[in-house]
Amino acid sequence: MLGVVMFGMGLTLKLEDFRVVFSRPKDVILGELAQFCIMPLLAWALAKIFALDDALTLGVILVGCCPGGTASNVITYLSKGDLALSVGITGVSTLLAPFLTPLLTWLLAGKQINVDMMSMFLSILWVVIVPIAAGFLFKRLFPNRSSKAIEYLPAVSVVAIAFIVAIIISSNASKLLVGGWVIIIVVMLHNLCGLALGYSVASLFKLPMSKRKAISIEVGMQNSGLASSLAAIHFAAYPMATIPGAIFSVWHNISGTVVARVFAKRK
Repeated sequence: MLGVVMFGMGLTLKLEDFRVVFSRPKDVILGELAQFCIMPLLAWALAKIFALDDALTLGVILVGCCPGGTASNVITYLSKGDLALSVGITGVSTLLAPFLTPLLTWLLAGKQINVDMMSMFLSILWVVIVPIAAGFLFKRLFPNRSSKAIEYLPAVSVVAIAFIVAIIISSNASKLLVGGWVIIIVVMLHNLCGLALGYSVASLFKLPMSKRKAISIEVGMQNSGLASSLAAIHFAAYPMATIPGAIFSVWHNISGTVVARVFAKRK
């Protein structure tokens, strides 16, 4: 299901989307550093503060180590932020994910849990990179068909993500009911602090408001579906590790909508 969402992302990508990487490299590099430093470290810190068990700690860290989610581009657009920068950061972070997500997960959780970096690398390659590349190639080869398919992509993506969340939550419902509020609070704080810190970093470098909005949203919104998929595939011994990603998938769309309304009023 996640592969279907990623294929849809590939259909919407254009070569022009990556021009911002070469025309404004400093902005993109700042966004990537914020993305892959703030969210992983914030995840680790929150897990320690709330004394989460190994499974939930792993799940929160996986969310923090994943790239930005595709929903961030929509939220940036609604917030009247720098959409080109948002798309560029999402694209680059997705390409970096096969390397950085396993490495960061190993650095932050490797002492407690065995992390097979090569296996995770291959999973991200097959579940994320290959479907995106296939979607991009399909668009180049069949432009007419892909333009028609794009009309249905938002609905297909929403349904696929809803199924992912439903499967994960239902399979761990009994365990979630026992200590669910703690992990919900941690996930909410992870997202909200990421949004705030992303905005603060962009402000520290005195970037224009449109870029601050984009970087804030890119940092705060994660590809949490990927986090849940990686937890299910590689850490089956820790079934609760899938929960933080599922909750994040729901929550960051709610908070993103609110943030978009607030940011849209800021010139």
